[in-house]
Amino acid sequence: MTIRRISLLFIILLLSSSSQAQKRAFTIEDLYRVKNISDLHVSPDAKTLVFSVTTSDLPRAKRNSHVWAMDINGQNLRQLTTSETSESSPAFSPDGKQLLFVSAKDGSANLYLMNLSGGGGGWRKLTNVSTGVSDPLWSADGKWIAFSSDVYPECNGDDACNKKIAGRWESGPLKAHMADELLYRHWTAWRDGTRTHTFVANAATGETRDLTPGNYDAPTFQLGGQLQYDFSPDGKELVYVSNHDAVPASSTNNDLWLIALDDKDRRPRNITAPNPAYDGSPKYSPDGKYIAYRMQKQPGYESDLFRIALYERATGKTSVLTESFRNWVDEFRWSKDSQSIYFLGPVAGQNPIFRVDISSKTITQLLADKTIDTSDFDPSEKRLFYIKRSVGEPQEIYSAEIVNGKAATPLKLSHFNDALMNEVDIRPAEAMWVTGSGGERVQVFIVKPHNFDPSRKYPLILNVHGGPQSNWADAFRGDWQVYPGAGYIVAFPNPHGSTGFGQDYTAQISGNWGGRVFEDLMKVTDELEKLPYVDRTRMGAMGWSYGGYMMMWFEGHTDRFKAIASMMGIYDLRSFQGATEEQWFPEWDLKGLPWNSENYVKWSPSNFVRNFKTPTLVISGERDYRVPYTQSLHFYTDLQKMKVPSRLLIYSNAGHWPSWYEMALYYTAHLEWFNKYLGGDPPPWTTAQFLRNAVFDRTTGQRIIETRNSDERDAPKNRQGKPDAKPTTP
Repeated sequence: MTIRRISLLFIILLLSSSSQAQKRAFTIEDLYRVKNISDLHVSPDAKTLVFSVTTSDLPRAKRNSHVWAMDINGQNLRQLTTSETSESSPAFSPDGKQLLFVSAKDGSANLYLMNLSGGGGGWRKLTNVSTGVSDPLWSADGKWIAFSSDVYPECNGDDACNKKIAGRWESGPLKAHMADELLYRHWTAWRDGTRTHTFVANAATGETRDLTPGNYDAPTFQLGGQLQYDFSPDGKELVYVSNHDAVPASSTNNDLWLIALDDKDRRPRNITAPNPAYDGSPKYSPDGKYIAYRMQKQPGYESDLFRIALYERATGKTSVLTESFRNWVDEFRWSKDSQSIYFLGPVAGQNPIFRVDISSKTITQLLADKTIDTSDFDPSEKRLFYIKRSVGEPQEIYSAEIVNGKAATPLKLSHFNDALMNEVDIRPAEAMWVTGSGGERVQVFIVKPHNFDPSRKYPLILNVHGGPQSNWADAFRGDWQVYPGAGYIVAFPNPHGSTGFGQDYTAQISGNWGGRVFEDLMKVTDELEKLPYVDRTRMGAMGWSYGGYMMMWFEGHTDRFKAIASMMGIYDLRSFQGATEEQWFPEWDLKGLPWNSENYVKWSPSNFVRNFKTPTLVISGERDYRVPYTQSLHFYTDLQKMKVPSRLLIYSNAGHWPSWYEMALYYTAHLEWFNKYLGGDPPPWTTAQFLRNAVFDRTTGQRIIETRNSDERDAPKNRQGKPDAKPTTP
């Protein structure tokens, strides 16, 4: 019997090993086969899950999101929307009879409703807003739907007025911008007199009303995350987030404002005025007694500790629930009995779900399962549903029973990416810890290459994250798979300034940009090159945003890397401060302004040009208003003047984050650069080919077969920025 069991075990292991060996290496094209899941919701009757699924067609440069549903046991999977455009933000009506979502099938994004009762399924367009809608939210009574839209304040909610101004501006012969105050542009767009306002739509008629008129953003700008407005349970009041400080560009003082829906004069009331720092993400308790929200205590510091605070509506008193939780609080939701709050928060490279009791302020961990992107409970709160990913697993939907306040063993419900995982070697991560600056431990994720052989030596790429107050998590990303698929070891460290290791650890980067972090990274590299499978003579480094800054700092402070790549990096701190939009960031992180803080000189990579010698790839985008692309132009110019081998790649339409399609060029350029200097596999096409749109035929989706040398291609008739004739002065 024992011999049979051993033989059976040997056969199972052999088959498993053979299956792994048969998988091929991950490529750029495989990344675009990954299906992404978002917007997960449970129906009020606890029978159905609804969510969005995003798919990409790299050869045709198309990406679409559609609304899907399945039973809560994972059965009866079906696609609910199938238009040529995308649909997103699905949400059940409170009675469960209708499904709300956003679609741009008729041009601008608007609200649509799908009838779910009586076997319905037909769509109807609810709103017709020319400026588009985003972030819809039902009121508890199902009568109203809140949404946000970028409008001209002088129009006072009149869509015809907004349409007239926008049409005249866009179709006219003159293209120019004007500003009389800071924050005149943000992220990738010029404001040009627009503000973000909160509207409500009548769920029966589609009639819309601007609840937040005036020359303020309400809600304020944010990159994803929880909604910045909420209805009271009785549907009579709405709370929203706005910053009314005199100079919003230098302020993080978002406040919570209350407005009665029947208030024709629209006189909002600020309920967080005593706090000069951030207040946001408001959420009413189901019993209506409280408004929970995220708050910070330090004015002007965007990376201060995010806490959950409680506003008592009857008394106006506020209290903090999570001061003892020394990591950031992200998305949160109330329990149905209004006695506790569930929240997500980064901890040591994972994103667990916690529960805080509002009476005792006791915090317990409900579930830790790598990176949990979002979650929802069934109405009984006995079953949790969530979207999870890890380095070695793309997003899927899972469920877990809640037993005695803890999640039981999770069950995988969706299988959107199973076929890809069965075919392609998607590599998992391993974690190691290194003693860094000040003797504190630094977490490092390592991903080994396809067909890893511990007896071989491999080239290594060190990837430094941006933020700078952010982190690398055990979460699926393109960088974690494309490079291992090309034969590289990749290492992702969380040095000082990273989140998820206590707020004190996060705070230590401010005012010390090139100090403790650089020391951490050098100590991490010391340990990495000791690994028996790392070739210390073939090490490269890359980074984005602050990570790009660190590559520029590397250029002037170390020559241990054979090649580096800097994306959207900050090079000259003085000129960066004068051109970036969110002024509060350099004012806090560099401890003042260039004329009263030595940090702008001390930590500026541009002051160390004479040390430059490492071959460098430089990437940026012309619409990056967070870190203007001139920072990369300046860096590249200095590299060239120092005769350092270097390449510049500038996107015409990209901002701080290139689009999903533009990222294919990003991966191509990195693989080509590192292949040249580190010796890993080359990309499947050249950077020049992809940049010139010479890889795919967008009509057929087939690869283009080159019949001529690249230097024989027809040149553009008029190169960008070069006039056909010498201009004359009028």
